[in-house]
Amino acid sequence: MTDLFEEVEEQLRSDRYRALALKALPWILGLGAAALIAVLAYWGWQAYSRKQDAKASDEYSQALDDMAQGDRAAAQKLWTDVSQSHARAYKSLALMQLGGLALSDKKIPDAVKLFDEAAKAAPDPIIGDAARLKSAFALLDTAPEQEMEARLAPLMKDGRPYRIQAREALAFTKLMAGDMAGARSEFLLISQSLDAPNGARERAGAAINLIDSGSAKAIPQVAKAAAALPEPATPAPGPAAANPASQNRASQNPGPQASGPQTPSSQTRSSQTPSSQTPASHNPGSHNPPTQQQAPGPQ
Repeated sequence: MTDLFEEVEEQLRSDRYRALALKALPWILGLGAAALIAVLAYWGWQAYSRKQDAKASDEYSQALDDMAQGDRAAAQKLWTDVSQSHARAYKSLALMQLGGLALSDKKIPDAVKLFDEAAKAAPDPIIGDAARLKSAFALLDTAPEQEMEARLAPLMKDGRPYRIQAREALAFTKLMAGDMAGARSEFLLISQSLDAPNGARERAGAAINLIDSGSAKAIPQVAKAAAALPEPATPAPGPAAANPASQNRASQNPGPQASGPQTPSSQTRSSQTPSSQTPASHNPGSHNPPTQQQAPGPQ
């Protein structure tokens, strides 16, 4: 009799487990299907991202080649396409290149907007802070001191990749604003920083000497006067340009030269600003002095 009761109880327990398994089966299958879909979706997204990165890399490199060959329009179009892609690193780099082109065209607000967009799109602080620093450099001559401090203060925190360059920009901002004490304090910190590049320490030391001697007080007025100068006009080629012999005679018999100090133009000053130079737009050959052709003498 006891065996009968145990057999019935075992049968009931088996039926109960079977019913529970049937109720849980749809949930188990659903969870398995969801996990499979998640894995496939992740794999698909990774493949799509790699494809987008490869495409953006090719277009970005092609734009650099086009810019090096002087085809600015083609390079600008490719960088615009890359700036709309999902490859965050190349998108940020392309936006910085477009900002550099806008800066070379004296479109400061457009350049600042592009640099700020590049900072937002950057995948890491190295690219992002580079874009923020370029934006600050573009505003160095025009933005108020408070705005520059707001832009540069986060970049000067410990661990940021360009904290020395940001502090140097802040020091020049204070110098341009006439705050000699504040500028000297920032330059002094740079000169005493062990991780500062040698060039930054040398510039800081030179700036401290200028401030201590009192010569730095005239820098803001000189910079504003230089910025107000018009762009130098490029003379149109005259008849002498088509006659090499007349050029040789002119080089051998120079006319009277204008005397007096030369005032730097705004173009020269902007070419010395670190933010105005981009790898694609900088042309080292443009600074080579012209050479004079000498007429061949008798052999």
